[in-house]
Amino acid sequence: MKVGFLFNHDALHQIRHTAPVIAEIVRFPGVQAVVLTSSPEQEAHVRALLGPAAEQVHFVRLRIGRLAEALDRTLRFVAPFRRVATLRENLPAFAALDVLVVPETTSLLLRDRFGLTGPRFVWIPHGAGDRSVGFRPVMRGFDLVLLSGAKVRDRMLAAGLIKLENHAIIGYPKFDTIDEAPPTRLFANDRPTVLYNPHFDPKLSSWYTMGKDVLAWFAQQSRVNLIVAPHVMLAKRRLHASVEHRIVHWRRDIERQYRDLPHIHVDMGSEASVDMTYTRAADIYLGDASSQIYEWIARPRPAIFLNAAGVAWAADPDFAHWRLGEVIDEVAALPAALDGAVTDPDRHRAAQEAAFAATFSRTDQPASRRAAAAIVERFGAA
Repeated sequence: MKVGFLFNHDALHQIRHTAPVIAEIVRFPGVQAVVLTSSPEQEAHVRALLGPAAEQVHFVRLRIGRLAEALDRTLRFVAPFRRVATLRENLPAFAALDVLVVPETTSLLLRDRFGLTGPRFVWIPHGAGDRSVGFRPVMRGFDLVLLSGAKVRDRMLAAGLIKLENHAIIGYPKFDTIDEAPPTRLFANDRPTVLYNPHFDPKLSSWYTMGKDVLAWFAQQSRVNLIVAPHVMLAKRRLHASVEHRIVHWRRDIERQYRDLPHIHVDMGSEASVDMTYTRAADIYLGDASSQIYEWIARPRPAIFLNAAGVAWAADPDFAHWRLGEVIDEVAALPAALDGAVTDPDRHRAAQEAAFAATFSRTDQPASRRAAAAIVERFGAA
């Protein structure tokens, strides 16, 4: 049985959600693992995560033609043109597989638009957040869905997105890649450190309307440090459009005056922004719609959420994570919210612990091993 693992994204943030499964599935007799990447950076990242297991894996580099390359240079900052072109122009590589494991839903275009009928499709979501984009009808197209825990499963079942027979709970493979060593020390002082982690969604993100004021406030004070580490896709594109919300925003650069301050660390998309370096090192979370809040509460700590769009969120399942901290509607409320986080850091501990337990299944078996076993059990091996 040939099991393919596809990595076909502008950024590297999805890789840790499925790559650990590769090292486990090659342990099964009769299984050949094939890694398909669309950039040298992706392949290098997967190889680094696999270590010696990479020697048991067949790597395939997916390429696109000159016309597609030219169009991508024009469109890459506003649309995922290259991702779709990579699927369309490499159909023989996908047709050779029995199973294709992906961390996103775009790959279903192989079957739904490009007519590929061969492989069975397995989805391991790259995150465990609450946004509506994580619960869309397109998800019904997968043959097997591997989920982090009961929270996501129950919502998908209720929406009819999965069936009892086509899913399994396996935990969160990304956690299998995280170093248990003490968090990295990023500042030469003992002040509390805030992680500002805005999403790229043009409606829900605080970056476009509040980000400049957030940076200005942290720049002029000396009470806390600040890590600015947005979702990596915020930095990848200039123009962010949401078909769902029918809104568009343009991303401005961060001014040099903020990058040069000793108590502010800016990271617009390095490896540290996706490997939990910052979620492990900081003391207070400041965000909006990013699913990284669920990685944050692996160790309960204060969280503050910026309601940039004025959402009526309290009873909305898309904002369930906002119950894990304090929600503020304007930057003027930030100083008081930070004071509360410092003086009463355990205010939301019970809610965070309950949310973590519901979101992530943890057993004595690594999530990646559980995922590999679920794939082989479902589709068999020669």
